[in-house]
Amino acid sequence: MAWTYLIIASLGEIFGVASINMFLKRKSFLWLLAIVVTFTFGFIFLALAMKEIPLGTAYAIWTGLGATGAVIMGVLFFKEPAGLLRLLFLTCIISGAVGLKVVG
Repeated sequence: MAWTYLIIASLGEIFGVASINMFLKRKSFLWLLAIVVTFTFGFIFLALAMKEIPLGTAYAIWTGLGATGAVIMGVLFFKEPAGLLRLLFLTCIISGAVGLKVVG
């Protein structure tokens, strides 16, 4: 169940970062509220995951999935570039997270 919590926590980070982007564009109280809610949601589920997953592994995977999801969301919804080098380094982040799971 801890890994499910960690994935849910990562979704909180992804949507939290997207909410920051939307807040900067729209300056709406609702987007500010979305930032608070999504990051709180993410931190709660990260804490639940860390009851069984070691700190270093949980945090690395949480930030790796969050960064990966934020890049994908940026490309799909915010018209950010998806160049070859960007995708290469994204693959490095994913590989590092998977490597930590394998050796942990």
